[in-house]
Amino acid sequence: MAGLGGAALQLHAAAAVLRTAAAAGKLSAGKAVHAHMLRASHFHVVLHNHLIAFYAKCGCLGLARRVFDAMPSRNPVSGSLLMSGYASSGRHGDALALLRAADFDLNEYVLSTALSATAHVRSYDMGRQCHGHAVKSGLAEHHYVCNALLHMYCQCAHVEDAVKVFESVSGFDAFAFNSMINGFLDKGKFDGSVRVVRSMVGEVEQWDHVSYVAVLGHCASTKELLLGCQVHAQALKRRLELNVYVGSALVDMYGKCECASDAHSAFEVLPEKNVVSWTAVMTAYTQNELFEEALQLFLDLEMEGIRPNEFTYAVALNSCAGLAALKNGTALSASAVKTGNWGALSVCNALINMYAKSGSISDACRVFLSMPCRDVVSWNSIIIGYAHHGLAREAMRVFHDMLSAEESPSYVTFVGVLSACAQLGLVDEGLYYLNIMMKEMGIKPGREHYTCMVGLLCRAGRLDEAEQFILSNCIGTDVVAWKSLLGSCQVYKNYGLGHRVAEQILELKPNDVGTYVLLSNMYAKANRWDGVVKVRKLMRERGVRKEPGVSWIQVGSEVQVFRSDDKNHPWINQITIKLKELIDQIKVIGYAPNFAVVLHDVEDEQKEEHLMYHSEKMALAFGLIHSPEGATIRIMKNLRICDDCHVAIKLISLVTRRRIVVRDTVRFHCIEDGVCSCDDYW
Repeated sequence: MAGLGGAALQLHAAAAVLRTAAAAGKLSAGKAVHAHMLRASHFHVVLHNHLIAFYAKCGCLGLARRVFDAMPSRNPVSGSLLMSGYASSGRHGDALALLRAADFDLNEYVLSTALSATAHVRSYDMGRQCHGHAVKSGLAEHHYVCNALLHMYCQCAHVEDAVKVFESVSGFDAFAFNSMINGFLDKGKFDGSVRVVRSMVGEVEQWDHVSYVAVLGHCASTKELLLGCQVHAQALKRRLELNVYVGSALVDMYGKCECASDAHSAFEVLPEKNVVSWTAVMTAYTQNELFEEALQLFLDLEMEGIRPNEFTYAVALNSCAGLAALKNGTALSASAVKTGNWGALSVCNALINMYAKSGSISDACRVFLSMPCRDVVSWNSIIIGYAHHGLAREAMRVFHDMLSAEESPSYVTFVGVLSACAQLGLVDEGLYYLNIMMKEMGIKPGREHYTCMVGLLCRAGRLDEAEQFILSNCIGTDVVAWKSLLGSCQVYKNYGLGHRVAEQILELKPNDVGTYVLLSNMYAKANRWDGVVKVRKLMRERGVRKEPGVSWIQVGSEVQVFRSDDKNHPWINQITIKLKELIDQIKVIGYAPNFAVVLHDVEDEQKEEHLMYHSEKMALAFGLIHSPEGATIRIMKNLRICDDCHVAIKLISLVTRRRIVVRDTVRFHCIEDGVCSCDDYW
């Protein structure tokens, strides 16, 4: 008995040493115990399990595996410990390989570890097999196994299977609810996440920080600001708003609910800010079109010594895209190269977007072609980039390349494809994509697709069909579709339909200044000056004022902003001299001021001066003064470019031999040698 007692004491002592050595990370102490065990030549499964746990915690998985393989017999703990070690080191494939060759019983711990591994590698088939074994062995309703099953099915995007498990067992904890909420959100099934959140509020008293993150994620996705504020109040009571994960989720929720200032407040109270929280607040600003503020936060982040990750760079680059700030975006690209983030998928996608929206589609194409792997966002970005630059054939070529690469098109893909069809006047092809291909791929056409089709019919001159298409596809309240038709009525001089369409738009949006301008222009082109007077009177009565044109251009590191008729710019004298010089040059080759676009009731001489000081012309003159010979001029404008400026800039590109890119609210106008990529349609 003494001998047995002594052996037991030695066993407990060895196990205690291994636990202590693992906690302290003292590999030598554990190896000494291992050596003693080898000399004793006495096998004990519990002690060998402690040895596996020790090596696994010290990161020596190779040694842990050697101990495991040398064991003459094993129990479920042996397998569970080694699988957990593999999982903790991110070697989920090795964990599953061990499971396939298992010669030990599978208990609830082994199964939950195995299901966690299948969730990480998204192996739905392996997860189903584990589920089947759990059912056969009577473990399917065990707490750990149920939670792991829910997590696995949600991670494998089979939320319907997770629902079956969730509804078949009662008494789930916060972890299970968190998994279900995130599973529904990942699939975009917000009705399902609403039901789970309501159940969670009633059934789970103690929420952990992950619960708050999950519910706030639901509020962000569904833009449920009231519920988000209530969750915030509960987090305040428990002081969880200071938790960096909860705080970042609050920032994200407020940002997506269009409350950028509240997002910033939630960010400011965090005692410790990491790259996730910085990226969240930058995202909140970018989503609310506060692009300059987002870029300033990027600079603040670097000043604080926080190292930006790939998602931080992606947000910053998308902010540059919003400003068409090509030079800032190029600088960020160089920074991403230095920090090793350039090749990340999210960064490359953001670079394509930035270059495309900054008027450099060739650079966007260069990034796209250099990517080792692409996702649907990559393809969509380049297709839409080409379409917005008037390069419709290139957009269609890339779309067919996408199909050849077996990348499934998305909702957004077909917006770009239909836009390209509109530019090329491919009515039959557009109808095929809308009515056949999209349905075959399970994509339900939305407002954007129908609006593109209206543009396609309008571009082909089929205006009556376009009107019927609007009325028959339940987009009769879509101002964008009606305005597309109105613009085409002006192009094709169908003023009767144009007047009717304008009246329809003004019923939907009485203060839409663009409609008044187009209606006035149509009256002017038809020599209906009484109509022009009537429109101006109506604008005065309704208090509608034409928004002043604002254009901006980046020269060097500075952005210069110009407002129409603003003669207080520091460079106004030089700009005026340059404009007069340019106007004189283009008059020689056929330019005549288009007074129809001037709503002011003044003499022709004053109208000509007003046209000369349009914001895009001022920005162009400044760019020509301050850029080297032959450099591309890139201009942004807050409104659609007017007919007069469009003609003038085309002629200026001819006399100056410059490439000029103007991004207005509709599209890019890439102008070179007197020709615009829009074919003068817009």
